[in-house]
Amino acid sequence: MSSPLATAVPAESSSSSHIVNDFSISVATVNGSGSQTANQVLLRAIFQMGVPVSGKNMFPSNIAGLPTWYTIRANPKGYIARKKEIDFMVAMNAETAREDALSLDPGRVLVYDAPLKLNELRDDLIFYPVPFDKIVAEVCPDAKLRRLVKNMIYDGVLSHLLSVDLGEMVQALSKTLGKKPKAMALNQAALEAGAKYAQENFAVIQHPYRIQRMNKTGGLILVDGNAAAAMGSMFAGCTVVCWYPITPSSSLPESFISYMRKYRMDKDTGKATFAIVQAEDEIAAIGMVIGAGWAGARAMTSTSGPGISLMSEFAGLAYYAEVPAVVFDVQRVGPSTGLPTRTAQGDILSTAVNSHGDTKHVLLLPASMADCFEMAGDAFDLAEQLQTIVYVMSDLDLGMNTWMSAPFEYPTRPLDRGKVMDEAKVRELGASWGRYTDVDGDGIPWRTLPDTNTPSYFTRGSGHNAMAQYSEKADDYVHNLDRLAKKFETAKGLVPQPIIDDVKGAKVGIIAYGSSHWAVVETRDQLREEASLETSYLRLRAYPFPDSVGDFVRRHDRVYVVEQNRDGQMMSLLRIDLDPALQTRLRSVLHYSGLPIDARSVTQSIVAQEKQ
Repeated sequence: MSSPLATAVPAESSSSSHIVNDFSISVATVNGSGSQTANQVLLRAIFQMGVPVSGKNMFPSNIAGLPTWYTIRANPKGYIARKKEIDFMVAMNAETAREDALSLDPGRVLVYDAPLKLNELRDDLIFYPVPFDKIVAEVCPDAKLRRLVKNMIYDGVLSHLLSVDLGEMVQALSKTLGKKPKAMALNQAALEAGAKYAQENFAVIQHPYRIQRMNKTGGLILVDGNAAAAMGSMFAGCTVVCWYPITPSSSLPESFISYMRKYRMDKDTGKATFAIVQAEDEIAAIGMVIGAGWAGARAMTSTSGPGISLMSEFAGLAYYAEVPAVVFDVQRVGPSTGLPTRTAQGDILSTAVNSHGDTKHVLLLPASMADCFEMAGDAFDLAEQLQTIVYVMSDLDLGMNTWMSAPFEYPTRPLDRGKVMDEAKVRELGASWGRYTDVDGDGIPWRTLPDTNTPSYFTRGSGHNAMAQYSEKADDYVHNLDRLAKKFETAKGLVPQPIIDDVKGAKVGIIAYGSSHWAVVETRDQLREEASLETSYLRLRAYPFPDSVGDFVRRHDRVYVVEQNRDGQMMSLLRIDLDPALQTRLRSVLHYSGLPIDARSVTQSIVAQEKQ
């Protein structure tokens, strides 16, 4: 669908020095006002023009009525971490407008609702007042709908002020509302009215920011991590999901439900080939998942920090009874209720040892949309190979925000169910088989599944010996724990390995993981260009740490561990696992404001510590 309103070429201010495809836009609105559609239209339109882009949503934890900010970053080099500075602000919320205006650096741009008179607050910004209520009244006769349509007007205004092709905006709008003709027509009218107003009233553009077509997004898609993880779980053969709603993980099982209903219904009977249960709480959810894993299904749950805390006793059961299970932890700010709609990497340490007693759990650390998709498959394979609970440690930034990605590759690797006995293996092992016997020297026993004509056994979370018989003997307990530790050592060779970029001669190394990766990519360029500091980089992809992590630290004089929590939780795990002689080389770079980590903050921290 195209727009009949041509995109006017704005007149240029003689003093303008253009900043092309390299700035951030923040839109301040009210939650529940329909701004999500307008924000996605703006993001997608820039993306369709071939410009690398990312979107970050900071929204309140209530349903509607409180302030929300959506930040879009365009960058020609493909940097997609949050930019610390805001270059272009759209102030639509009367409650926060004053603060929004005062927060901008001099010379930045402010589009605002004209009655707010924000130009009276300061004289060092570039102001564009827009009478949104007047414009929306002309295109939307229904007063009840105006609040939802009003935001589309600022998209139209920005199409002119930033030279974003209006046709691309219409196409982006059609992707969201194309199947709703009335809503599409109404929103397109508002979009075009905003563009028309800007063309008539802001003929001379005073600011330097422009979007120009590039060719750097061809073949890419826009997706969020929760949808990617849900899709990956479907391809991984997951057939049981038990969950309890919690921000920011709920959209993962919700996406899974939609995919399974579309692709996993029996074509002959029309019945589901899967089971999805919304449990009464997180404890029930993980209990059902463990039960399904014991029965031979690939099963998972999705939660966040508070849910991880509630699941701890069942996590110990999966670890000690050696039952496969997968948990997606979409991390948010804690402790307690914390800030449910802010991002963090604050569950790392507690999840690695989740439950009482001596436990060590496998953690997978996705950093991209491809990781979210692929590590879902890895998690289910590892859970069955290792016969244990496996955690995929996502976060709100990865899970709920919009990211560019290459299309996911169709999985061709067969599902790895690990050591599951069949009749041939039963004959091979004979009477020597015991459910918790280490036959192969890797700490991983052979298991049987119910109703498969293989030997049965008692599944015990209490003391047991190698034959799965109840035991309180000290030797049996020590033997079990030592074997579980050996299995964890075996896991080092099975988990996704770190990605390492060694720079010859670099004395400084950086270790990061998860969504912090994208800030570090940009930070390394800033350090090289601004401080003449070359750095090597290791991106962690899993815990337990392979030996290559210790080798990386050993090759560098100083290693900065970048993470989004207050207490240096990954640093703590590194100190526990690494040679004590290496611990003095580790330094922390911590970010825990709840906002996605930005490169400038990381760069400033490393430069400051290098001067000490």
